[in-house]
Amino acid sequence: MKTTPFTNYHIAAGAKMAEFAGYNMPIEFSGINDEHMTVRNGAGVFDVSHMGEIWVKGENALPLLQRIMSNDCSKLYDGKVLYSAMPNGRGGIVDDVLVYRFSETKYMLCVNAANVDKDWAHICREGEAFGMKAGVELENASDRICQLAIQGPLAMKIVQKMCEQPVEDMEYYTFCQTDVAGCNVILSITGYTGSGGCEIYMHNEDAERMWKALWSAGEEYGLKNIGLGARDTLRLEKGFCLYGNDIDDTTSPIEAGLGWITKFAEGKEFIDRELLAAQKAEGVSRKLVGFKLIDRGIPRHEYKLADLEGNEIGVVTSGTMSPCLKVGVGMGYVKSEFAKVGTQIAVVIRERLIKAEVVKLPFV
Repeated sequence: MKTTPFTNYHIAAGAKMAEFAGYNMPIEFSGINDEHMTVRNGAGVFDVSHMGEIWVKGENALPLLQRIMSNDCSKLYDGKVLYSAMPNGRGGIVDDVLVYRFSETKYMLCVNAANVDKDWAHICREGEAFGMKAGVELENASDRICQLAIQGPLAMKIVQKMCEQPVEDMEYYTFCQTDVAGCNVILSITGYTGSGGCEIYMHNEDAERMWKALWSAGEEYGLKNIGLGARDTLRLEKGFCLYGNDIDDTTSPIEAGLGWITKFAEGKEFIDRELLAAQKAEGVSRKLVGFKLIDRGIPRHEYKLADLEGNEIGVVTSGTMSPCLKVGVGMGYVKSEFAKVGTQIAVVIRERLIKAEVVKLPFV
């Protein structure tokens, strides 16, 4: 099992540790609800060093990205980040990724931890058609880069204390290369919690220095360690998809409500373009929806969804008891006729029909 440069700090802090994507990762520290509300109201730090980083460089970098990404990477400019899906050629999704543009010929992809090897193989395979080779134009830097996500309304006040360059008012989905705590880093404003904050990408050898500086700067703001458990409840309250739950190799971007990152720009012949265009024009048989429980209960991954007569109409992909709303919330695929906001459905919990309502995302 792999470790991150911060693993020993988590263990020393009393974290509940478990395997995730091949890494020994902190699941919770003070408890999921406490950590969740800390991020919503203050500031918390996540170790997300398990995420992957892949460089795409050279004169064919943009043409390759336009081929493998559903979103339109030609709209990027230096310092801008784009969220995209990578279609798999069978109507599903290889992964959902962040694309960072450093220059016209240099990009970085942040990919999901469990998908690094799969993504790398896919990118290298597609890169061959553009004359791009692993170790030259394509580089998997995942094992050399670590990452911290400092999230919450007070997060940027903490980070600003560690750098001279003004960063507190950076725009959403932008990044810069700057000095933080004496370390040369990539500082980005994307976030997977919906509560503000940033991500700091750094070389592994800078991890100890960054960690100590962060906790020194964060003390006055009540900075806390946050585990992957609260990361999941935070992203779910905001309706953000989790690969492996809400999207995967069998779900299309159109079914998943990701039409907004599927751009049919003129001349952009991306993988599955024809299939996804047909889905957009003709409609799909199932859709990913958010739902809120009316009756008491907690929806869980793979619970069945039914109509009010008990006929199966879909499946829960993500679910929890919302720490903010104090009600059960979830996401799941349902037959398209049940996808309209306001439709009453049921979650099947221990063979009982627990009434729920389809709602517009986000939940909070």
